[in-house]
Amino acid sequence: MGTFNVASVKPTISLDVLEKIDVRVGTIERVEDLIGSTKVVRLIVNFGDHKRTILAGLKQERAKPQEIEGKQALFVVNLEPKKMMGEVSEGMLFDIGYADGIPPVLAMPEKEVPNGAQAG
Repeated sequence: MGTFNVASVKPTISLDVLEKIDVRVGTIERVEDLIGSTKVVRLIVNFGDHKRTILAGLKQERAKPQEIEGKQALFVVNLEPKKMMGEVSEGMLFDIGYADGIPPVLAMPEKEVPNGAQAG
């Protein structure tokens, strides 16, 4: 891996603020193309007791976004729903690298855990 400049640590927050963020494990069951979008795909994610549609900008990050089908990953599940490309996203994929300008990778458990398990 080449040279990497580590970003400065963000401002300190209280534990109370951190505890408001709900990060859960989900299995990415399907990655679907969003017609007309050059960036965004639709993820169908299983959280154990329910499934959600989560839109993620993976098209320019991965040659084959479908390669993550069947993988578990971390998702923020308590964000306000966001409308993009005429569809509603019900969460956010919690990946590593995008903010640093490196090819993103999934934040995922080291071994399989139940869908819906909480991080933190």
